[in-house]
Amino acid sequence: MKVYTGTGDKGTTSLFSGERIEKDDKRIDAYGNIDELNSIIGGLIASLSQSNIALLDELHMIQSELLHIGAWLATTPGSPATKHLKIVTSEPGKVLEQAIDKMDEELPPLKGFILPGGHQSAAWAHIARTVCRRAERSVISVTQGQVGKDQSFESLKDGLIFLNRLSDYLFVLARYCNKIPKIEDTIW
Repeated sequence: MKVYTGTGDKGTTSLFSGERIEKDDKRIDAYGNIDELNSIIGGLIASLSQSNIALLDELHMIQSELLHIGAWLATTPGSPATKHLKIVTSEPGKVLEQAIDKMDEELPPLKGFILPGGHQSAAWAHIARTVCRRAERSVISVTQGQVGKDQSFESLKDGLIFLNRLSDYLFVLARYCNKIPKIEDTIW
């Protein structure tokens, strides 16, 4: 299979469910932002010590969940292709909440805004956090007014909650990534 097909040369692309739509459609933008976030998390993973297995496992779970959300965005609501998709549930968001609480117990209380930076892994986590917020906004733009009307968009309801928790997780993770090598956050 060739990577290039030429089918998108005129500004359209195929959805998972087979339909062709314009590349600047807000659905393409939304799952493009999800894909960008996933790639940045890959950069974050590469910057971490490979000995922190639990943290790496969390980040791989996050990447997998982002792929599921992207798949729902890339599938036309009501199409037969939705039967191949994993239902997005609230469980991954709850896992993130537990991870946030666990990391937060080890961090000093936050007494002001912090400037992104510090250790390379912390900087990657801050970049991921900001892209996560953009991805969340773009998914809201696609699903607004549709949740409750269609199972495809209903599945994304928990996906939106996950994205909201994920940005919080990435903020706390950035602080935690500075704590590991004993780098203090820079207070603004």
